[in-house]
Amino acid sequence: MKFIHTADWHLGKLVQGVSMTEDQRYVLTQLVQTVEAEKPDMVVVAGDLYDRAIPPTEAALLLDELFERIVIGLNTPVLAISGNHDSPDRLSFGTEIMKSRGLHLVGQFKAECQSVVFKDEHGDVCFHLVPFADPAQVRFAYGDEMIKSHDDAMKAIVGRIEETMDPAARHVFVGHAFVTPGARPEENTSTSERPLSIGGAEYVNAAHFGKFAYVALGHLHQAHHVGDEKIRYSGSPLKYSISEESHRKGYLIVELGGDGAVTVEKRDFRPLRDMRRVAAPIEEIERHAPSDDYVFVTLLNDNPVLFPMEKVRAIYPNALHVERRMASAIKGSVENAEEERGSPSRRDADPVALFSAFYEEVKGIPLAEDKRALFADEFAKLLREEGGAV
Repeated sequence: MKFIHTADWHLGKLVQGVSMTEDQRYVLTQLVQTVEAEKPDMVVVAGDLYDRAIPPTEAALLLDELFERIVIGLNTPVLAISGNHDSPDRLSFGTEIMKSRGLHLVGQFKAECQSVVFKDEHGDVCFHLVPFADPAQVRFAYGDEMIKSHDDAMKAIVGRIEETMDPAARHVFVGHAFVTPGARPEENTSTSERPLSIGGAEYVNAAHFGKFAYVALGHLHQAHHVGDEKIRYSGSPLKYSISEESHRKGYLIVELGGDGAVTVEKRDFRPLRDMRRVAAPIEEIERHAPSDDYVFVTLLNDNPVLFPMEKVRAIYPNALHVERRMASAIKGSVENAEEERGSPSRRDADPVALFSAFYEEVKGIPLAEDKRALFADEFAKLLREEGGAV
């Protein structure tokens, strides 16, 4: 059996106030074209179809268009669950009617896991669709007060599924969670992913999924496997923050053999626009070849730049953010000065020492003694004028 694993579409996403809908349509059309060419048995979407509970109209229309093209136009079933960004109630509307056409959409978590069984020449393949659920929801549904964390909740959910698993069938788990080896904190994430809880309670132990032939996960935006190569995140279809700059976005084509063996092929999307960093003086940027990419610009000029965004957008019309190196230099200089003085408070740091460190960071040379003395005199005068102590 062959299926496509994708997740974290985040339709309706805004990055720095800019809508990603055009870019999302561009890459997800490539997914539809793959379905047409590869003819998989189904498409699995592991949560976060939308970016927020009440999506904008254009996002809802795009999802409707994509599902119509895949399910009706290409006669390919779609199995999808809600993620932590979705509204379970909204996604659940009309699901019973849609099942007859091949759209299996599970929004609300229920005590009895919703499963869909398909057959191939080797027998049954059971897809267990588990939407995102807060531990409190699982605790209430199961009446188990011992469920406190996401790991507790997932252990209970998987335990319920295992009670009724047909040993003769192959089983695929579809979920939306932060799964790591041993439920330990991992750095394989980005600033686009909304935390599931405070502290370490959001992590789920990958060991819970040992009895499944394949685990199709959503939530983390970088494609990777978790310990065992059968436990996979497909990643998001686009870069949704500059922290994802190095990600290669795509989807997974999964083939499940009759003995439960799995082969996975990653396919990359071709984005309409890339998202990347640009760091250079404004004079150099003005000599760059024009580009429609989404860029986060750091200006390396020593002196202030007038109208920086206007100048940057003359070359990069889709620039999302412009900052000067000064901001990071100030932060680094303050932290270095505090470390040298052994003080935890910036307020207690010597202003002259801070200015000297900042000057050296920006200019690349130490502050001359005459300039140091001049700054100290001027700062003292300012304090006296403001009524402060010198």
